[in-house]
Amino acid sequence: MTITPKQRRWLKGQVHHLKPVVLLGQAGLTERVLAEIEIALAHHELIKVKVAAGDREQRDAIVAEIVARTGGDLIERIGNMASFYRANPEKKAPLKLPAD
Repeated sequence: MTITPKQRRWLKGQVHHLKPVVLLGQAGLTERVLAEIEIALAHHELIKVKVAAGDREQRDAIVAEIVARTGGDLIERIGNMASFYRANPEKKAPLKLPAD
């Protein structure tokens, strides 16, 4: 599913007040961390991840790998924080995105 610009703006507003669910430390992106991100996306659909990597290129690479391996959409990345969204149709009360 592709997220439209209107939906992305709405999701940015929703994720703004959230605290990071997953914190990446010096060990970087490991299989265990990816498993935690998968669990968080399945449960919450919209999450924040704090990436404490050395430089911007490293953070960009980690964020791109998270998107590729989880199938989630990157909503926004500001500094060390990245926000991801992945719909879960099996959830009892899924997040309702606005229509175009």
